[in-house]
Amino acid sequence: MKRVTGIGGLFFKATDPKETKEWYKKHLGFNTDDWGCTFWWKDENGNKCSTQWSPFSKDTDYYEPSKKDFMFNYRVENLVELMKLLKKEGVEIIGEIQEFDYGKFGYIMDNDGNKIELWEPIDTAFQ
Repeated sequence: MKRVTGIGGLFFKATDPKETKEWYKKHLGFNTDDWGCTFWWKDENGNKCSTQWSPFSKDTDYYEPSKKDFMFNYRVENLVELMKLLKKEGVEIIGEIQEFDYGKFGYIMDNDGNKIELWEPIDTAFQ
């Protein structure tokens, strides 16, 4: 079973997320929207895939219990099975798996106290 298949998103705290999105749009050409910027690419089988870039408010609690100013989101193939395996390996699981029309999400903590978001994507929901 493959575990992580790619980076699903880069999330970080910003003093002014709106201003940060505008800066990246103006200076680096990011196609920003309310959530940040979605980068589209194709996997080795030619399937459309996405990676999300999103600045969050400095006071967000979305990354808790991590105290870091960022959170990585990794794409996975089978979230349910991976979460079972990680639990068996002693990895700290945060909450329950969440399901949306754009995929499933699970949360873990790494050995350095970083909250990691695992995403089994449904990329077609964004098209």
